[in-house]
Amino acid sequence: MLSRTADHLFWMSRYTERAENTARMLDVNYQTSLLPQSAQAAQMGWQGLLSISELLPAYQAKHGEISPGAVMEFMVVDPGNPSSIVSCLQAARENARAVRGTLTTEVWETQNQTWLELGRRIAAQEHLRDPGQFFEWVKFRSHLSRGVTVGTMLMDEALYFMRLGTFLERADNTARLLDVKFNALKSEYHGAVAGDGSQGADGEDYDFYQWSAILRSVSAFEIYRKVYRNVIQPERVAELLILRADMPRSLHASVAEVVGNLAMVAGDSAQETRRRAGRLLAELQYGKIDEILATGLHAYLTQFLDRVNELGVRISRDFLVPA
Repeated sequence: MLSRTADHLFWMSRYTERAENTARMLDVNYQTSLLPQSAQAAQMGWQGLLSISELLPAYQAKHGEISPGAVMEFMVVDPGNPSSIVSCLQAARENARAVRGTLTTEVWETQNQTWLELGRRIAAQEHLRDPGQFFEWVKFRSHLSRGVTVGTMLMDEALYFMRLGTFLERADNTARLLDVKFNALKSEYHGAVAGDGSQGADGEDYDFYQWSAILRSVSAFEIYRKVYRNVIQPERVAELLILRADMPRSLHASVAEVVGNLAMVAGDSAQETRRRAGRLLAELQYGKIDEILATGLHAYLTQFLDRVNELGVRISRDFLVPA
């Protein structure tokens, strides 16, 4: 396959996944902002959302002080923000258009219809009138895109590069979400994490809604209940989102998909890339959450993000159009 074609397919899937992840983060932040909390806690929530995507400096340069309305505009409709939902879905559609002949009709029409429908919804200001419903629509279109891709594309290199893009983006996003939210909650309310016995009923309620919001942002609330059958505990949330191979959006599951799809496209020249991806997967397969927390979750996730970013660079160098 031509490297330019592979590049378009890879980034089409990455941008679609990124739009969904942005919608998930905005949705959970919008929902938690409706809970009783201090103004400072609410502002920290919106600031954390910008930090996850490393967009805080870009936002402050344009808008200055953090406000919910400005953050929503910046992350949904701002064409100058490459991670906004509008920018991501436009980039996904343009990448799809560039390789129209490689895609099935259903995959192309799904991408194109998503972009056209997005324009109508933005013009009608649905993202302002009913943010929750708008974010659900973005997630649904991403689900539809993945389903149509798997259901209609030939299982060849085109599909493998699309899957590589999807799961690299997912691994990156889940790690960022867990890192920012875990540390924000530890600093914001120490009762459940510190375990000093000082928290009361209000603290327990606060913790439950905040941790359940994190789980809902990656569609893991019901999964947590099924797997652990217990109250929500921070260390179990971390274990579910890092080490569980059967949790679809966990780091383990995402890296396993990257390794599997790399094996389908890699030749002799990409053996080092495969080795590094396989080593990262092995550490997730045999890791223990107690050891990760003992050495520091932030340090672990920072290192993980560096390694995922390095994998993306190596994949671009080995297969795609170098950035």
